[in-house]
Amino acid sequence: MNGVRVERVQVEKFRSAIADELPAAIELRHRLHADPRVSGDEGDTADAVVRALDAGPGVPVAGTGRIVRIGGGGPPIVLRAELDALPITERTGAPWASATGAMHACGHDVHLAAVVAVSRAAARIGAPVPLAALLQPREETFPSGAADVVEAGVLDGAHAVIGVHVQPRLAEGVVSSVPGPVNAAADEFEIIIEGRGGHAGYPHIARDPVPALCQAVVSLQQVVSRRFDPVRGAVCSVGQITAGSAANVIPASASARGGIRVMGDEDRRIAAELVRDVAEHTAAAHGCTARVRIHELQPSLHNDPPLALEAARRLAGLGIPVDTSFRSFGADDFSHYCHLTRGLMLFVGTAKDVSPDAPGLHHSGFLPDDALVGRVAEAYLVGYLAACDTHVRPVAPETREAR
Repeated sequence: MNGVRVERVQVEKFRSAIADELPAAIELRHRLHADPRVSGDEGDTADAVVRALDAGPGVPVAGTGRIVRIGGGGPPIVLRAELDALPITERTGAPWASATGAMHACGHDVHLAAVVAVSRAAARIGAPVPLAALLQPREETFPSGAADVVEAGVLDGAHAVIGVHVQPRLAEGVVSSVPGPVNAAADEFEIIIEGRGGHAGYPHIARDPVPALCQAVVSLQQVVSRRFDPVRGAVCSVGQITAGSAANVIPASASARGGIRVMGDEDRRIAAELVRDVAEHTAAAHGCTARVRIHELQPSLHNDPPLALEAARRLAGLGIPVDTSFRSFGADDFSHYCHLTRGLMLFVGTAKDVSPDAPGLHHSGFLPDDALVGRVAEAYLVGYLAACDTHVRPVAPETREAR
């Protein structure tokens, strides 16, 4: 199918309708933020958003998720927003801060409010291509909600899936639209090194797993920097080390858990092999043995190039500051949609201060301004318009494996 060109007069009508919806959307944002739900318990949040959409009950998906259609028949363009909050105690001091021990510390409340504004505007003025609001659960946990949405088949035949995420590493109000890889594939590993425990005063009798594990952790940092093409890059981070129960006892085992991230899915196999090789050979050099478990989480997120380029053009035409280079080694399960159909993830800057000390994603003090609900809504609109402009026949489910 040819593109459905949406002309400037229609775009301005759409933007005006979104502006009319923003006061109610911001009030919804406050309610969602004050009463968050963590992954797997998002039913109340989904119900509140569905009521705000006022377009029917929608179709349940992936447990607590919903997909709500706006417009006529035919394959839709999907706008995805995440339902879940994080188990973080909020310290923003906002009048509408959460006091439940959970917090929307990743901007999902902003995304949801923005999707409501765009969807209600589309319902009022009519959408040239059908639109569907995907309220996705469990973005913050594994197994991911996006993988379950794809497995459910409710997006089969969709023309495109559009995501928007706030980003404190970008200046406030800037929107990033970048073709190709923009988020990393993320996997977790666990290394268990087993030796022989004993008295700390007689190390020659024992086989100490602690220095073996420490050396393995250090070696992973060095090997990753030397075995991956620096243009593509890789990140290895160890977040947990566990060993021993007393200062004067050599433990029988020591373990570490961490993550490894790469920008290309083809590098995931290399990364897993590196972790295994380093752990096993380092352990052997210390007279110990190693077991390694790899848990595959999210694939890399690749924006559809025509969608990203058209979105950047549209943003510039609307006078919105555009970034065309931002990439992040963060991970997002939106990547699963990009393996199903055309996908586009746009990032909206929130930062008045881009210093490392400023609150970032998953920080107890992270609180995007209410005004950014409007900018996120505009980003969703631009993604939708780009998908209209590059409207193509959807990929049939049976051909997915060939993509």
